[in-house]
Amino acid sequence: MALTITGDDAADTLLSENPLALLIGMLLDQQVAMETAFAGPEKIRERIGAVDAATIASHDPEALVEAFRQTPAVHRYPGSMAERVQQLCRAIVEDWDGDAAQLWTRGDPSGAEVLKRLKALPGFGDQKARIFLALLGKQCGFDGSGWREAAGAYGEEGSFRSVADITSPESLAKVREHKRAMKAAAKAKA
Repeated sequence: MALTITGDDAADTLLSENPLALLIGMLLDQQVAMETAFAGPEKIRERIGAVDAATIASHDPEALVEAFRQTPAVHRYPGSMAERVQQLCRAIVEDWDGDAAQLWTRGDPSGAEVLKRLKALPGFGDQKARIFLALLGKQCGFDGSGWREAAGAYGEEGSFRSVADITSPESLAKVREHKRAMKAAAKAKA
């Protein structure tokens, strides 16, 4: 698996090799560009020395916020997002033995089960969980039964709805266009 989400080789390599980094990138993917969100784990790694659940979960909260604030910032809301990332990592330590990949590997789960597990995480609502499930299925080799159905529209083959569909600069442009069209439709409806 070689993800190409951020346009930054180091960030994309980390996302490709570290399941927690990918999960954190998804958590950060709100109110910032996708590339910024998914480049966040590499910034965290550079600033605190690691992207593993135990290290982040036990990191001094104020020092973590400062790491998020350094320029360029990890997220436009460094305080609240540092807290959310730390809560996510604590849940991974407590419930998944510190291994984020267990969310989709422990017990050979179905797509519906992985969706349920994702939705139980801090910061993961229904939409974010479905997008991440689609990312696992489309690009990370997850093949649990019914994953496309559980991911909903995000699991559709050939769609360009979300980060799950980004495999090149061209597909990124198609995803951006889809998002612009959705925002315009929602604005026109309101």
